[in-house]
Amino acid sequence: MPEVNETVVAGLTAYYEYIAEELHKWVGPLSNEQFWRKPYPYGNSVGHLVLHVTGNLNYYIGARVAGTGYVRDRDREFTDGQPPRKDEALGAFDRTMAMVAATIRKQGATDWGKAYTAEREPEAADRFQIFVRCVGHAYHHVGQIIYLSRELART
Repeated sequence: MPEVNETVVAGLTAYYEYIAEELHKWVGPLSNEQFWRKPYPYGNSVGHLVLHVTGNLNYYIGARVAGTGYVRDRDREFTDGQPPRKDEALGAFDRTMAMVAATIRKQGATDWGKAYTAEREPEAADRFQIFVRCVGHAYHHVGQIIYLSRELART
């Protein structure tokens, strides 16, 4: 079973790292003003999506698996009227991704099947499922960030 665990750890870690690289690729060229501007009257800014992905991972993996004690304010991720600067938001994202990777690497073969519960997450019954669900969620929002970044570059 160690080979399966090594494969799971390597695969999940690589996918989270890929997501972080893609996010930086598209967010990097944006100014601080573009980072926080909504290109449409509806929806979110790139910055608020970064805060949301960061909060999501800090809660579902940080607080619920790694035991970080993180307390999430999900609504504020989208409505913060005094958001941090782009570099601060990206620094928090990077620290969160490093925590996720470290948490993945700490999982042993028997840890993946451990029971999992969290607020607003009725589907993930074990640790493996929450890591997969969270990476899918992050990838979804990176797709939105790519679209928004393209729109912002046109303006």
